[in-house]
Amino acid sequence: MNVANMAATDPGTRAGVDNKVVLEWSAISLTHVQYPKGDFIGFILAWFSLLPFCILVSFVTLIIFRRDCHTISYFCGLLLNEAVNWILKHLIREDRPRRDIDILYTEYGMPSSHAQFMYFFACYLVLFLFVRIYRNYNWLDELWKYATCLGGFICASLVAYSRVYLGYHTFRQVFFGASIGAVLGCVWFSVVQFIFTPVFPFLASSPVGEFLMVRDSTLIPHVLWFEYTSSRSEARSRQRKVTARKSQ
Repeated sequence: MNVANMAATDPGTRAGVDNKVVLEWSAISLTHVQYPKGDFIGFILAWFSLLPFCILVSFVTLIIFRRDCHTISYFCGLLLNEAVNWILKHLIREDRPRRDIDILYTEYGMPSSHAQFMYFFACYLVLFLFVRIYRNYNWLDELWKYATCLGGFICASLVAYSRVYLGYHTFRQVFFGASIGAVLGCVWFSVVQFIFTPVFPFLASSPVGEFLMVRDSTLIPHVLWFEYTSSRSEARSRQRKVTARKSQ
């Protein structure tokens, strides 16, 4: 009798197999995006569907390296928007559309979190560029504003469409998600502009703000140009000091 037969006839072994715990597997659906095999459009839209996560990573990177009050407020608004979406999903509890593939969903479908996120991002971006940032006298800067806003809404629309095309949401779920995100984006910008912005100078100059090196760039019209000229002048000043020391 071989080992396999002995194990099969041994009561203790059979009991151990019978008593083995059967694990139930669940999926983290955060980045689990599927598309029809061989569908090039579906492949492209699947990557667009991951755009919200790229934006979140970009915000975290900006906050770590720049620590600007407006960037932090923008990011907090996105997180608040996601919290509202989670609450609405668990209050409405509308299922996602049925699909003929084996996939595990861990959330409801109404409203679409991707559409709500992207339209919050796009609407806040438009208001930030045309209300918060001072008017530029260079036509290239103005053209950049319009191009950025247009690009934001194009990306938001593609992400929303991808959720319907790939079967993750119905058009109704995406429409309500986009509408809620747009409204929340406008409301949150108003809160930041009229309530939080006057407090930013005190926050940046507070002991905690100085320790964390938090910046307030509200009164700086062109932050990128300001940082460039400041770093260049500082580098020249230090270079002159080094040259003066060597000449002594």
